[in-house]
This record gives sequence, C-alpha cells and structure tokens, in this order.
Amino acid sequence: MKKIIFLGLCFSLSFSLLAQQDSTGSVVDSAHIRPLQLPASGSPVRLKQFIAPAALIAFGGLADGTNLFKGLNQTTKNEIVEDHPAFGTHIDNMLEYTPGLAVFALRGLGIKGKNTLGHEAILYAMSLGINAALVTPLKHLTNVERPDGSNHLSFPSGHTSTAFASAEFLRREYKDISPWYGIGGYAVAAATGVLRMFNNRHWLGDVVAGAGFGIASTNLAYLCYNKLHIGQKKDGQGNTTYFYPAVSGRSYGLGLVKNF
Repeated sequence: MKKIIFLGLCFSLSFSLLAQQDSTGSVVDSAHIRPLQLPASGSPVRLKQFIAPAALIAFGGLADGTNLFKGLNQTTKNEIVEDHPAFGTHIDNMLEYTPGLAVFALRGLGIKGKNTLGHEAILYAMSLGINAALVTPLKHLTNVERPDGSNHLSFPSGHTSTAFASAEFLRREYKDISPWYGIGGYAVAAATGVLRMFNNRHWLGDVVAGAGFGIASTNLAYLCYNKLHIGQKKDGQGNTTYFYPAVSGRSYGLGLVKNF
C-alpha cells in the first residue's frame, strides 16, 4: 500500500509540473533577444513522454506478488538461478553511467550534441539528482527485501534507474543526429537491469520500475531546465524580463535580459 500511494504521488507531481508548463508558456519575440544569443533550449518535454515511464513504474510496483502478476518476481528469479547458478559479475556497477559519459566522450571526439558542454553537464547533474531524490527515499519506504536477502532496499533498482536516466540523456542530446545513439544507450541500460537480476540483487519488478524512474527523471530534468531557461515575467507596462542560466568556461550564473 505504501508503494502504491508513493507512486501515485510521483505521477501527480510529474503531470502537474507538465500542466503548469503548458499553462504558463507564451510566445517570445526572438528579435529582442537574438543579439544576446541566449543558450539553446534543453529539449521539448511533452505529456506523452511520461506515459511509458508511468507504465513501467506501475508494472514494476505490481510485480511483487499481486493477483495481477502473482509470483512473477519469484518465478523469474527461479528461472535465472536454475539456468545460471554460479553467475556473478561487477560490470553492472560500471555500465550504469556509460550512456551519460558517452555524451561527453562524443563531444571530445568532435561530435556535438544538442547543447553546449556546460549545459549538458547541468542537465545530466539535474537528471541524476532528481533520480536519486525519487529512488533513494522509495527504497526505505517500500522496505522490499533483495533476492539475496542482504537488505531491504530492493525496490526500485538504483543501478537500473541511473542507467536509463543516462540513456535518455544520451538519446535527447543526439536524437537529431542519429537514433542509433539512443538505441545504443538503451541497450546498455537494459543490459544493466538484466545483470542486476542475474547477480541476484534485484527482482524483475525492481528493474522495470527503475527503468521508469530513470526515464522520468531525465524528462523532469529537461522540463525544469526549460522552465528556468525561458522563464519570463511581464510587468505592468508590458515590458518583459528574461532569466536564464549563464555558462562560460568554468563560470556559472544567472543571466538577465530586460526588454523596454
């Protein structure tokens, strides 16, 4: 019950943030701000992009023994242990950040993504921060025992959520160049989740829900970034003030433009 209530709160928060963005958005006359070359937009975020993560989280939350998916977690574990009783690897500990680091590696090779290096760093940090803020408290709240019995921090999978947050970050930054970057990132993220199960560290539901939280975290990061970037406020005379994050080398700050 605690798990279902928490998931409902997460969905409500995500959708309310998105609805707020749609209701407060306005058309901006770019002629006034073009000479100042404001930073590029993070990437558009729409309601439909939260449907798949919500479905994954819901499935993962229901796979722990409900009537709908009764015994699915245990059945999956039994099949893995039966087919691979001596399996063990630490590769999953390295794979979770691989898609995100690939963004910066590609830039180092001269293949630039959607945003500048500074803004990519901000977006990735926001994505990982949001992911940790969602997943870590939920692990303690749900108190699900791991398959190996080591502790009660199984749901959701933190490695998997980080991997899928990184994969979605890679996809968003390079989707306009080639879809294969995103496909590769998601393949690595999926491998991370599978290895967590094969290492007997997580149930199937933990991994599926972790994927949903990871994708949603990156979408929320871009949503928050866009709201900060294009935030605007009109005064009583119809003048407009713009606030946006400013990045120059190793310096970070807040820029302001006022149109009269």
